[in-house]
Amino acid sequence: MKFLLIYPKWEKLDRQTRFNLPPHGPVVMAAALPPDVEVKFIDENVEPVDFDAEADFVGISIMLSAQLRRGWEIAAAFRARGIKVILGGIATMLHAEECRAHADSIFLGEAEGRLEQVFADFQAGQLKEVYDFMGNMPPIETVGTARRSILNREMYNYRGIQMVDLVHASRGCRFNCYPCAVRFLGGRKFRPRPFDKVVEELASIDNNRLFIVDNSLAQDKEWEMQLFREMIPLKKKWCAHPIEDDDQVLDLAAQAGAWFVYQTIFDSSNHIRDRIKRYHDYGIAVEGSILLGLDYHTEDYIKRWMDFLLEIELDMAEFTILTPFPHTRTYDDLNNAGRIFNRDWNDYTCGKVVFQPALMTPEKLQQMYYYCWDRFYEEEPANYKMFKMLKKVMDKEKADGTYKPRVRV
Repeated sequence: MKFLLIYPKWEKLDRQTRFNLPPHGPVVMAAALPPDVEVKFIDENVEPVDFDAEADFVGISIMLSAQLRRGWEIAAAFRARGIKVILGGIATMLHAEECRAHADSIFLGEAEGRLEQVFADFQAGQLKEVYDFMGNMPPIETVGTARRSILNREMYNYRGIQMVDLVHASRGCRFNCYPCAVRFLGGRKFRPRPFDKVVEELASIDNNRLFIVDNSLAQDKEWEMQLFREMIPLKKKWCAHPIEDDDQVLDLAAQAGAWFVYQTIFDSSNHIRDRIKRYHDYGIAVEGSILLGLDYHTEDYIKRWMDFLLEIELDMAEFTILTPFPHTRTYDDLNNAGRIFNRDWNDYTCGKVVFQPALMTPEKLQQMYYYCWDRFYEEEPANYKMFKMLKKVMDKEKADGTYKPRVRV
């Protein structure tokens, strides 16, 4: 049976350096397919969708709310040909009721051990409208190596430089951050994968540069330290979300190849200043994740905050606007207060104001968003700062013999 798996395109942040990373959700899903399914994958961010492609069944993996409308358009085109379409992915889970109207079936939850039934139902002509496994997590031991062979890897180079592959060492998150939907999607329980499974997958990836996409590695100190010990012999270079602010952990992370971290910065405290310094002391770069539009933010506050961000010498920064995604505390608060004025999911990019801020107009918050991007990268453009970070990791690779020359095109 021929299964066409599609990842829709979406609008990127307009101040961000333009590059594409190989998506994680589709390769994890593909690994869970029954062995008799022949899968072809199209990432519309790097190649066009062939709407005349031969397919028995079409799956559309929708990670972001900003991909929804395009995903629905793609689904409509294949359904018009009489081909059944199933939607899945994070955004399908967040917008399940809307998605039901745009597909023959939707899949909600984690895929391992569940897709055999979906495809058996399809072949029997008994495809269900909804396969709902939310809150019913498969055993974490069943999560195997993602099926990266479906990717067209040459499409994921930035100016000839191979970008990172995405991988995860755990699921779930014990934290409950205000703008995040992970408590709904993956549950509040931290679910680490067995170390041997993680190491096996890391070793199998034909790329020395990785992005460990776990919500946070700082969930269990002993687990985190053992993970880094297991990673040291692999000589991989990687980035991740926050690491435990502990000298033992940071030392092991550096030995294990920590390249940079995405560190959320909510304020201008000495705690943040010291934390950034400690990362740098261990040779780990920091890309600050800065969220604009919280209820205490004013124009003056954001400008003073920018002074602080420049003082602490972040290697890079990404500025986003608070966005009320469904199944988050942000959505509940803003929706209950009647402050959401835009529900066009195409605009839910984290770069557009879709709600009424507490202490400024929407137009002023949008202006401050551009102000932050422009001021932070005023002296050194984003692509130059990115090059400096890449230069550091290439130097480390050359030192340990893992460097691969860039692909000239």
